[in-house]
Amino acid sequence: MICEICGKEGARVRRVARTYGKGKDILVIENVPVVTCPHCGESYLDAETLHEIERIKLHKKSFAEKRPVPVAHFA
Repeated sequence: MICEICGKEGARVRRVARTYGKGKDILVIENVPVVTCPHCGESYLDAETLHEIERIKLHKKSFAEKRPVPVAHFA
């Protein structure tokens, strides 16, 4: 895959969890495809992924399942 930032071959798609919002309104979206480049070190989301994230955020009550999440503070 060619990196959209530096134009070099070798970019890969990684699946990660991304967090949106805060406090009681926090939403964690798992399995988000993020393009990462070993040459320039950049990570980015493509337009299709960004649109899907916005759709999920708009309709989170129908997509999300409630799960307890442990929270730690950095000391």
